[in-house]
Parts: sequence; structure tokens; C-alpha cells
Amino acid sequence: MLPVVSIVGNSGSGKTTFLEQLIPKVIKRGYKVATIKHDAHNFEIDKPGKDSWKHRKAGAETVILSAKNRLAMIRELDTEVGLDDILANYISEDIDLVITEGYKTGDKPKIEIFRPTKFAKPLFDLDDDKVLTIVENKDNSNKLFADEEINKVVDLIVQEVIDK
Repeated sequence: MLPVVSIVGNSGSGKTTFLEQLIPKVIKRGYKVATIKHDAHNFEIDKPGKDSWKHRKAGAETVILSAKNRLAMIRELDTEVGLDDILANYISEDIDLVITEGYKTGDKPKIEIFRPTKFAKPLFDLDDDKVLTIVENKDNSNKLFADEEINKVVDLIVQEVIDK
């Protein structure tokens, strides 16, 4: 089974900013990383007027965009695909760590990004056995997290998720 950690938190807590700093530090340690972004809303990745959009609007259930160094798939679904199914069917086994943004109700280890200037309390307690840590985003402008803090989180992920 692939090692997975979920970065969770309220909308606007700084999850994406945190991931932008975390991913390069994990890679710098020699690990291959895949990410999965969970969106509770309907999302669009093909722009209106583009060929892929026209294919979907014409009725194609699955549209695959293929280029020399990139592949993307858009598939219409009746029900949401679960994280374990995505891991089993869409992530290659040479990946060392899968980091999700979201899946706060899932059963994978979680790191919560909490912004006390915006929210009254974290979503989770540290007593929850699925919560590895809660990282406080004390900056109200959603700027960068301290390198030292990111490095501690990478250490924790290596110890509690990758090496387990």
C-alpha cells in the first residue's frame, strides 16, 4: 500500500501554501511524490471553447489529453471515486509518498493547517489517532511557513508515514 498523508484544514487556512513548501522539501530528500487534490465542489479543468471541453460537451464520458510529456484524463462520474480506488488505479507504484489536499473525513494520517486568526479552533484534536500534528498558520496574509517548521513536518512524515 502506498504511504499517504492528508493535509487538511478549513478553506483559507493555508493548505496550498503549505504544500507548495512541503513538496520540494520531501523531494529534496530523495522521495517521489504524487498529490491528489480533493474538491468538495464540481471542478472544471478544461476551459470552455477548448477541444477537450467540446469533446465532453458533445457527450464523451472520458476525455484524455495526451502530449509528449503529460497525460490528463477527464471522466464523468455518477458517484465520487474513493481515495483508495484512486490510489490503486491511478498512482504508479514507484511513488514514495502520496500527499492529499483534503479528505479530512478520510482514514489516512492527517496534518491539519490551522489559522487561529481566522478560525476559533482546529477541526481535530491531537488526541485523534489519525492526526499527526496541527501546524498553526499565524500569519494572516497566507505567506510562507518557516523552513524549520516545514522540516519538522517532513521528519514526522518520513517517520510516521513513509518508514512505517
